[in-house]
Amino acid sequence: MLLGCVQFQCSQETKHEGIMLYLEGIVNLQLSSKTVGLFDAFYNSVKPINLLQNSLELSAPGKLSAGRSEFHFELPLICKKEPKMLYETYHGVFINVNYQLNCTLKRNFLGKSMTRIQQFCVQYKPVALGEDSLKSVPFSLSPDSLQKNATAKERLSMPRFLVTGRLDRSEFCVTTPITGSITVQHTEAAIKSIEMQLVRVETCGCDEGYSKDATEIQTIQIADGNVLPKLELPIYMILPRLFTCPTLLTKNFKIGKAYFLI
Repeated sequence: MLLGCVQFQCSQETKHEGIMLYLEGIVNLQLSSKTVGLFDAFYNSVKPINLLQNSLELSAPGKLSAGRSEFHFELPLICKKEPKMLYETYHGVFINVNYQLNCTLKRNFLGKSMTRIQQFCVQYKPVALGEDSLKSVPFSLSPDSLQKNATAKERLSMPRFLVTGRLDRSEFCVTTPITGSITVQHTEAAIKSIEMQLVRVETCGCDEGYSKDATEIQTIQIADGNVLPKLELPIYMILPRLFTCPTLLTKNFKIGKAYFLI
């Protein structure tokens, strides 16, 4: 249930033709420019997905008295059509899940109607994670792990090194920081910096095809300058709430995350 109050501050008595409140929740899907030319049929079939659509009359035609006027409201947050659930608010590059209220004060044909739009955030309460998700996830970085896509020349010129680390768990809630540690075991070349990059992987499409794109959300610096070997460095990344959401798999789109060490 969405609870709120609409306030009007008038210097004098004001006549109106009714006050309406519109509730809207929508998923906007957009293809990247590199995909549009390849899948024209796919491009034309990508349409917005309506999650919420409701309206409420706050006041019948009448007058607003001078001073402050308040109209309290309650609107149910229920998705009646497919997918019959609300997705959490998310602002991505190619996928956007937005919820907003539109309040309109109607006036006669001689006066222009007044409209105010206010976005709000939908977020579910965190659920308890299972025991498997609480286990730490080890990782390592070495020339052998990087040479899968490297050329022969790059393999010969690449200095020898070994970086190990761990994430404290395999699943994180979007409202809690990503934590762990990283250790440089040995390196032949001096290190300039160590950075951790958070990337969103957005996939949208239909039966005609899918478009998958990875874009950067944020990058944090873990270390600056050459790092002492065997020194454990902490990882602590706070997720920007509006630009991240829980991993989401639907019929029309998918949202995932990836982490990279630079």
